[in-house]
Amino acid sequence: MRTVIALTLIALLAVSTTSYAAKTAGEDNGPEADDTPFESYTVTSPSVSGETWTLVVVMDDAHMSNNTTFEITSQICLNDGVCDPPVTQDVTVDGATHTTSLTPPNDHSYVNWRVKAVYEDDTTDYFPYGSWYTVWSSCYYDDGDYYGPDAKEDGCDVDTPGFTLIPAIAAIGLAIAVARRD
Repeated sequence: MRTVIALTLIALLAVSTTSYAAKTAGEDNGPEADDTPFESYTVTSPSVSGETWTLVVVMDDAHMSNNTTFEITSQICLNDGVCDPPVTQDVTVDGATHTTSLTPPNDHSYVNWRVKAVYEDDTTDYFPYGSWYTVWSSCYYDDGDYYGPDAKEDGCDVDTPGFTLIPAIAAIGLAIAVARRD
């Protein structure tokens, strides 16, 4: 029984990771150029469910010349309040330009992203430190109402609900099956 409980808690924690960044609903937040090793960045805004979201970060010359590398991590949060676990993105690097993209699921509320700078001596810094940059979706839920260009009075103008709950149910079922074997 303890195994079932432990595995269930692990599965629930894995799918309910939340972002602790302070957010103002509907207002994207991104880096200030003076506070980062970025020369510039561009991002698809708003993010649209089921459509490609792209982030391009250009490293500044000082960091480019000292062999700094970037790792970009994203996290997608849904209108039901659940955030997927953070994912280290595959990044295409062309000189100083770092490009990544993803396709948010239906019924997402925002995409979080951050950059880990890895220096030549293997030390690291995170931008932003302890938080996320955020791009809001074209339909997000806040305090009882839906907002954004794809919002309707009773929800979002999307065809299919998000599927984050399916992996959670599968993980719980697997935990129960493993526990019963014991």
